[in-house]
Amino acid sequence: MRSVNTVLNIVGTATASRKAERIDVLASGRTFRIERIVSLGQATPPGSWYDQSTDEWVMLVSGHARLAFEGDASEVPLGPGDSILIEAGRRHRVSWTDPIVPTVWLALHFEPT
Repeated sequence: MRSVNTVLNIVGTATASRKAERIDVLASGRTFRIERIVSLGQATPPGSWYDQSTDEWVMLVSGHARLAFEGDASEVPLGPGDSILIEAGRRHRVSWTDPIVPTVWLALHFEPT
């Protein structure tokens, strides 16, 4: 985690790799975690699902992605500025991220109310 009073440009300092997503924890507390995630063509492996115990609000800062939710026939496309709230226990996966332009996500994980 970065130190207090350190300025971070969410997009300008985002480095991407084709090998693996980059996840930086920007801030965290007892009931929350804020992450910057940088993807470059990564997706959740076929047949795998995220099933989290926390709510997650995610916003795409740059790039493009698609999310799939278990039981939904259509995928949710995301572009710069789009955000979505994923409730705890809602099984989902990243079905696609742009393989050319880095996709920068800002994610807030927090305890459901």
